[in-house]
Amino acid sequence: MNGTDLQHLRRCVELAEEALKGGNSPFGSVLVSGDGRVLAEGRNEEADGDATRHPEFALARWAAENMSAEERAAATVYTSGEHCAMCAAAHGWVRLGRIVYAVSTEQLLGWLGGLGAPPAPVRPLPIGEVAPEVAVEGPAPELADEVYALHARFHGAG
Repeated sequence: MNGTDLQHLRRCVELAEEALKGGNSPFGSVLVSGDGRVLAEGRNEEADGDATRHPEFALARWAAENMSAEERAAATVYTSGEHCAMCAAAHGWVRLGRIVYAVSTEQLLGWLGGLGAPPAPVRPLPIGEVAPEVAVEGPAPELADEVYALHARFHGAG
């Protein structure tokens, strides 16, 4: 992971904070082209009751509609938290390139358990178990405290 990766991950954390301010769980993601251009951004938008409105899923759909297969393979999705199984599957089906995340599913599960959050309705799997061909990098320890604070606020502990 390099400085450019951390810059994009910091933007993901900003988007996660925007999601939180909108009453959504704090997740944000950025889609970056193979040549380094930011193509699209997203944040969780499930406060309306549609729990599938994750930014990683939306970016996979955007990529399928707006990018060639070669462009998708060269792209990177940056995200504040490791993809859930639904989002990892969408990423794999669309055949996007690398995923870089700030915090892992394992970290998030530990935090949520400590915050008294209810369990997720689907099994929390690492990306590699859902989309084994996808290159994955993370976590970014320098962002862990900031991401934890967002989740603590969402679950009423911060």
